[in-house]
Order: sequence, then C-alpha cells, then structure tokens
Amino acid sequence: MWNVTVNKISDSNQGTEVLFSIGAESREEVDEMSDLVVKAGGKVYAEAGDTDGWMYGFGFADLDGHRWNMLYMDVTKMPNE
Repeated sequence: MWNVTVNKISDSNQGTEVLFSIGAESREEVDEMSDLVVKAGGKVYAEAGDTDGWMYGFGFADLDGHRWNMLYMDVTKMPNE
C-alpha cells in the first residue's frame, strides 16, 4: 500500500491525533449528548462541567478512539475585558 504522508498511522487509543469540537445551544444539549455517547458505547473522558463561569462542556471518545468535545458558551456571562 502506498503511504502518501510518509508518516505512521496514529493509534487513537494511545494518543490524540485531532480533537473535534461541537458547539451546543444549551447546557441541556450538552447533557443529552453525554447520555447518548454512553448509550452508543463511547467513552466520556471529561465529565460535563463548568469552566470560567460561562462555559459548560464535556469530552468523549468515539468507538474508534477519536476525541471530541461539546461546549456551550453563555456569552451573557462572559467576562468583559
């Protein structure tokens, strides 16, 4: 087989090749997705929680080990700088 990149194929169970991010419309959407991930057999590696008082999200790996996160940002609570 011809390897165009000349790089080894990443083992997604041993490292993170890329992190995909999904924007959410609400905290409830984040929680619903977390439940769906578990039901589908995915692995939650970062439980849903708050960050900096205005972001809420969680991280998960799909069945192939690819890492994702989902994040809701409440811009009304975002600090003014």
